[in-house]
Amino acid sequence: MASSEKSTSKGQAWFCTTGLPSDIEIEVDDMTFHLHKFPLMSKSRKLHRLITEQETRSFSSVNRQTSTALTVVVAESDKKGKGHEIEDEEKEEEDEQEIEENGFPHIKLEDFPGSSESFEMVAKFCYGVKIDLSAYSAVPLRCAAEHLEMTEEYSPDNLISKTERFLSHSVYKSLRESIKALQACESVSPSAESLGITEQCIESIVSRASSVDLSLFGWPVNDGGGGPDLSLIPGGASKSAKKQNRDNTNTELWFEDLAQLSLPIFRTVILSMRSEDLSSDVIESCLICYAKKHIPGILRSNRKPSSSSTAASENEQREILETITSNLPLDKSSISATTRFLFGLLRTAIILNASETCRDLLERKIGSQLERASLDDLLVPSYSYLNETLYDVDLVERILSHFLDSLEERSNAALVEADGRSPSLMLVGKLIDGFLAEIASDANLKSEKFYNLAISLPDQARLYDDGLYRAVDVYLKAHPWVTEEEKEKICGVMDCQKLTLEACTHAAQNERLPLRTVVQVLFFEQLQLRQAIAGTLLTAQSPSPSQSSEPRPSATRNLTIAEVVNGNETRGGEEVDAGKWKKTVRENQVLRLDMDTMRTRVHRLERECSNMKKVIAKIDKVGSPATTATDRPRSWSITKKFGCKFKTQVCDSQEATVVDHRSRRV
Repeated sequence: MASSEKSTSKGQAWFCTTGLPSDIEIEVDDMTFHLHKFPLMSKSRKLHRLITEQETRSFSSVNRQTSTALTVVVAESDKKGKGHEIEDEEKEEEDEQEIEENGFPHIKLEDFPGSSESFEMVAKFCYGVKIDLSAYSAVPLRCAAEHLEMTEEYSPDNLISKTERFLSHSVYKSLRESIKALQACESVSPSAESLGITEQCIESIVSRASSVDLSLFGWPVNDGGGGPDLSLIPGGASKSAKKQNRDNTNTELWFEDLAQLSLPIFRTVILSMRSEDLSSDVIESCLICYAKKHIPGILRSNRKPSSSSTAASENEQREILETITSNLPLDKSSISATTRFLFGLLRTAIILNASETCRDLLERKIGSQLERASLDDLLVPSYSYLNETLYDVDLVERILSHFLDSLEERSNAALVEADGRSPSLMLVGKLIDGFLAEIASDANLKSEKFYNLAISLPDQARLYDDGLYRAVDVYLKAHPWVTEEEKEKICGVMDCQKLTLEACTHAAQNERLPLRTVVQVLFFEQLQLRQAIAGTLLTAQSPSPSQSSEPRPSATRNLTIAEVVNGNETRGGEEVDAGKWKKTVRENQVLRLDMDTMRTRVHRLERECSNMKKVIAKIDKVGSPATTATDRPRSWSITKKFGCKFKTQVCDSQEATVVDHRSRRV
């Protein structure tokens, strides 16, 4: 029977060409199926009942119509009084009109689970035609079989048992197939939920997602590899690369399948994952993939407008964003791509005017892993007309505050180095210095806002203040109208002792800096040079461990520079390394030259400052006549004259320690 039967579809009608004329019509949605009673009634209890009931009504309707015709002829005068009875009978006649015209029943299946394609598969099964099941088709077919009561009790090896076996053996044992079946549940949601198919699909997804290796996902989760070098194994690299690409594809595909779900079902899956204490990285990966699928423009590298006609509306995007944010784990993620994604979510939340709770959660989440951010991430434009600056500085301040709070909570011996510096804190310090240099050129940036952001980090965040000096220099260059008092306040964010020698040299010649700052820079630059000279001389004069510990004659130890330069002297019978000593002498000469130049600059600044005080004293006419610069003692203190209350310390340009030299003359 099955081998000789064929099915054809003509317009909105479906025919089964068996060589026999059809004796029943089944209407599902907008499709009419011309079939035969026996195959349908042999497999479906419901169709058997409907066909039998309709044939019974048809037979009784024919008898009723004959009796009614005789009554009308005999009692035509009573027609008006009994008109309402005839109207009721006419309604039943309309139901049987198809039977009278075609000679066979017409059944319309209301609220049939699945579409006409599902009933077509039911019809093929009833005729014995082999049907190919998939995760997408098995779910609506299982619901249709339940609706038509195609049980084992009614007929052996029926459609309910066939679809149940396929779901159990081929769908629930696979992660991707379970996701596809769950997606198919959306079209038959009430029936799938009542049969428990939706719940079983979610349980399968959660249980199998717990064993997923995120290192195989298509994002840069691990930047470096610690495995063996497969390139040294013949054929090993190619085989491993093929397997890695295959695993990459499979892992990424099931994330994409999950992103195809509607928001209500996706939310149910995420809640189930959280209730089962699934890995936070797996949950975050699912949320990231879903957001990238349904919210365009999250990442700056992919801001092309979506060509899909089914793109989510603004309200739908806001609902999706708030759902994803509320389900993000608050602990620090191990996925390196998460920080950039979170900044994308935050920018979108500001544009879509999401709730304050949503934005606050994102800011806290970003703050917990701020050390992974880049400068480009921090440059969030000011979308509000209330902000005068180009970039949202207040937002960065809030995120930085959350970072410092989280750092304080998780700080312990494992995260802090021996000198008390946190690697995360130093990374953020460098990041904030770069952000300050970027926003410093904004003409609308107030000095107070620049100052507050610069001092928000503790001293341990910066090993050197060169980045901070660069930001200050850019700000002063872009804001030449600031007062001298504001300049001194802005320059006060720097610690001149933490500037490298290169930065000191640049600052000493910087005309934009206030005079007090330049003097401080020169002061500490001179101390650095003295320390460098002292360190070089100590290194040159200290005996090597290989040398004898016996005392040497004074004439041998006190070599003159000329003798050293000649390189011909011997010490205790051992020849002196002439090249090394020559290099040391040249370095000392260069340092002495730099010190002389520095001393000249300081003297010039002293004279200028003294002249300025004279002019001020004459204008105010207060106090005794100012003495000239030549009347002052030569031991006049730079720190006393300019109000620089510093300890006399030397800041090594190469080390993070300071050396006290109070006994040395400045």
